[in-house]
Amino acid sequence: MKQLLRFLKPYTKESILAPAFKLVEALLDLIVPLVISDIIKVGIKNGDKQYIIVRFVFLIVLAIVGLAFSITAQFFAARASVGFASSLRKNLFEHIQNLSFEKLDKIGTETLITRITSDVAQLQNGVNMVLRLLLRSPFIVFGAMIMAFTINVRAALIFVVSIPVLAAVVSAIMWITIPLYKKVQGHLDGVLLTTRENLTGVRVIRAFCKEEEEVKEFDAKNNAYTKMNLFVGRISALLNPATYILINLATCVLFMQAGNSIHTGSMEQGDLVALYNYMAQMIVELVKLASLIITINKALACGTRVSAVLKEEPGMSYPELSSKEETESDIAVRFSHVNFAYADAKEDALEDLDFTIRTGDTVGIIGGTGSGKTTLVNLIPRFYDATSGEIEVFGRNVKDYAKGELIEKIGIVPQKAVLFAGTIRDNLKWGNENATEEELRKALEISQSLEIVEKKEGKLDEIVEQGGKNFSGGQKQRLSIARALVKDPKILILDDSSSALDYATDLNLRRALKSLDGKMTTFIVSQRTSSIRSADLILVMDDGKIIGSGTHEELLESCEVYKEIHESQTSDEGESA
Repeated sequence: MKQLLRFLKPYTKESILAPAFKLVEALLDLIVPLVISDIIKVGIKNGDKQYIIVRFVFLIVLAIVGLAFSITAQFFAARASVGFASSLRKNLFEHIQNLSFEKLDKIGTETLITRITSDVAQLQNGVNMVLRLLLRSPFIVFGAMIMAFTINVRAALIFVVSIPVLAAVVSAIMWITIPLYKKVQGHLDGVLLTTRENLTGVRVIRAFCKEEEEVKEFDAKNNAYTKMNLFVGRISALLNPATYILINLATCVLFMQAGNSIHTGSMEQGDLVALYNYMAQMIVELVKLASLIITINKALACGTRVSAVLKEEPGMSYPELSSKEETESDIAVRFSHVNFAYADAKEDALEDLDFTIRTGDTVGIIGGTGSGKTTLVNLIPRFYDATSGEIEVFGRNVKDYAKGELIEKIGIVPQKAVLFAGTIRDNLKWGNENATEEELRKALEISQSLEIVEKKEGKLDEIVEQGGKNFSGGQKQRLSIARALVKDPKILILDDSSSALDYATDLNLRRALKSLDGKMTTFIVSQRTSSIRSADLILVMDDGKIIGSGTHEELLESCEVYKEIHESQTSDEGESA
């Protein structure tokens, strides 16, 4: 939690002024019982109407001034809490963006969404309440006790006894509920995970008529979340009746003690009214404090979860400056006995990968599902670090590149084509924000997506809806390829990014890529031998290992797996024809 306080530092002034104004308001509240006591002891006792009117006007002035101080305190508290939450959310999002793929896989998407939304909102509410009430309520409670001593010492001892007892009850309930609120937020993660999966996979769910099963699963997780919330809520709810019972017992004892004092003449009726008012103020403030403690418990639990994300190291270290000067290299990529295993995995995903790719070559990577094709290409831009061995790009170890330097040289089209809300132009310019119309058009031509844009009414300024849902799978793939080409990368990675394209479009795409000037090295991950048959080098993957490498013709002679894949696909194509 301590590291979260730094986000309040820019709002130090507001964080001081908010409780300060609240304390002044509390001080004015503590004066009210004394004024009422004077009205009874002097005004009513002596029948002095003028005295009563003056004191009544004074009470109105205290109320107006107190309201002004309260509103001012609320303004500063709101400004500090909103600013704190905004700054925290911004830094949390930036931190998540810097986490390695391995860390993101470990933490999970659904819990990150919960922490950046719900948890931060709870923290904002907690900060607001703390600035307003954390000092005010104890100040009123202890102030009432001190004021009671100025009226009657023996009666004030009742305050001295009741306050520690109340504090003990409050502390016990806090000790029980803080860890439980962490579990509540954990259940919320589960609900969010189910919700996210259902919303993103709604078409699959309906295709398999699994709506009822998914509703039951959601209900089960939602009920578990509700039950945990109710359980913690019931424990927290004990605060109000517990404080009421203790305070009312203290009030009964106060009346007994004060009644005897009035009977003996050592205390006046106005003093009893003042003492009762102080006891009533304690009741109100302790109820507020009970509510505040519940809010603080939630905020502490959420703060711990947010802090845990901020404490996560990015997972990769980068040199501040490149350790080597940029030099031309004939070798684009070299894997030297590389092994890789995902976090907490029992077995390696890749084993002893050793190959060299020359600059300007086209490399095809093929293999069965789960053979490690995507994992291999993810090591090139250093999305993951190899467990052992070395990976070099243009003659330099990938770990020697400064942050962002390596990825600038690489254009990537992932398996799942992703378009972002905006326009086609906006999406293409992710590759190069300064790209000219001519550069955009050239990228569209090469990626076979120019016809898609030309048919749209808005052309490049056609609106792309969230997730690109107004485009087909093949259109999204081609536009994703165009976005990577706008970047003019030295290395282009197409990770099964033509799977939704027909054979003719796929062929035209490969021909266009082959005709590009310059020395762009291309990696094509595919399930089709037709997509990679013209590659300068083909790597055949199986169970994380390279079991064959060479040209199409060489592999048909030397690699049985590749031959089987090719023959199965050509026979299927023949049957289709």
